[in-house]
Amino acid sequence: MFKLLSILLVGLVCESVGVVLLKKGINQIGDMQSVTASEIFRVVRTGMTSHTIWLGILFEALFFIGLLVLMAKSDISFLWPLTGLSFVFSTCAAMWFLGEYVSTTRWLGVALIVVGAGFISYSEHAKVKPEPSNSASSQSISK
Repeated sequence: MFKLLSILLVGLVCESVGVVLLKKGINQIGDMQSVTASEIFRVVRTGMTSHTIWLGILFEALFFIGLLVLMAKSDISFLWPLTGLSFVFSTCAAMWFLGEYVSTTRWLGVALIVVGAGFISYSEHAKVKPEPSNSASSQSISK
């Protein structure tokens, strides 16, 4: 369990770093003047040459790889809600690295996410584990 939560923690940090880098990269490109094909092409073309955006994509890919590993090892009903903790990490990263203001209402939402993740984590510990079956006793029952 500790290993899975460690992978999740590293993945969530990678995801938050990726989001911050993508936001920095898109800020460097500049605002879209309008939603037209030529303006979208300009943003994509400029984004394709941005080292910050490519680095953000790399960190997002690392998160995705970690997520795939975790999906192979744990219940999705346990894992997926815990990925919501990325909202906590991203909110803190946006505040510290992008200088964004985070209102009290947003912090309340972040706190609710943490409480929900705590319930989910507790439910994994409280889950009834099936007893290992004894092959000798199951053979005697079938005779």
